[in-house]
Amino acid sequence: MLKRINWKAIFKGFAWLTCLAGVVVLMGFIDTKKKSVKCAKIEILIPGADNFIEIEEIDAILKQNQGDLIGRNLEGINLHEIEKNIAVNPYIGFVKVYADMNGTVFVEVKQRQPVLRILNAGGQDYYVDSDGLKMPVSPNFTANVLVATGNILEGFNGKVDTLMTPTAKDLYKTAMYVKKDTLWDAQIEQLFINDKADIEMVPRVGNQRIILGNAKDIEIKMNNLLAFYKQAMPKVGWNAYRSINLKYTNQIVCEKRDSLTIKKLEKPVLPDSISRQRQAIDQQVKSAIQDEIRKATQAVAVQPKKEEKVSVPAKTENTTDKNNASKSKESVKETAKKEKEKETKTAGQKTETLSQKQVATKEKTSTKDKTIKN
Repeated sequence: MLKRINWKAIFKGFAWLTCLAGVVVLMGFIDTKKKSVKCAKIEILIPGADNFIEIEEIDAILKQNQGDLIGRNLEGINLHEIEKNIAVNPYIGFVKVYADMNGTVFVEVKQRQPVLRILNAGGQDYYVDSDGLKMPVSPNFTANVLVATGNILEGFNGKVDTLMTPTAKDLYKTAMYVKKDTLWDAQIEQLFINDKADIEMVPRVGNQRIILGNAKDIEIKMNNLLAFYKQAMPKVGWNAYRSINLKYTNQIVCEKRDSLTIKKLEKPVLPDSISRQRQAIDQQVKSAIQDEIRKATQAVAVQPKKEEKVSVPAKTENTTDKNNASKSKESVKETAKKEKEKETKTAGQKTETLSQKQVATKEKTSTKDKTIKN
């Protein structure tokens, strides 16, 4: 009978019962401790550089809904209710409220991170955060993010909401891709929706419109643009093209600018706060972009030289063969000329000797004639 008893299961069950009893005792101790511990201070933590909401605003929300917490027993403070009241704020994405046995109430707040600012066709102005949710602009803080303007029909009712139209979703995907890349985050200054519902990117360096189309295959399109920057721009210059079309993933279509009528493209109008902020950082960003593109083009610029070095010897061998052949032909011609000159000289010498002989014979005949007459 003793062998059939599962002692391992019995010990395991006893351990679980002991742990459960310990938890119950600990909870009871905490409850009794809460009754005697009073709130001594409130710690509000808002990590991040963006200040859409200030500590004073959180403190005001606490006092409005719960009153003054300092001096109250922790048992009488509803922490879950505090979380709900703070989470209603449209600039807050996550909030956690908890207390310790020293009487400190902690409020940890995570703000929404905007990645795009939209100015739609109806004049509404709002942000889109990293989760693809619309959020209002703040009078306290202006985020340094991409601005999208033009023929945008996505509306905003003032509350946190999801994106509805395909154009707004493509703008969000484009903004997220640009933000992840340091080069494109510095180079792409603005997004614009034209009359054909295509996304146009306005660059900081270069006086052209970059037509993206939609956000489909955006990684391939932007890689094509980077290759174009590396190979073509250093040769033709940054103002040679009026537009660069990336709509087709297998090619880039460029519209060349008339060199006689080069003028700066008019960029869409932005709010004064954004334009002032852009002007302050544009000069530094331009130099950083040029340095990044210059580094990227150095590796590519070496490859054509190697190819030229490889192709040159074959050409030099052919040219040397041709030169040798032409030299041999010229040498043959020169030798032929020399032989002809020698022949003409010998013939001239022969004719001279013949003429001398004829003169001598004539003199002899003339002397003979004179003797006969005498």
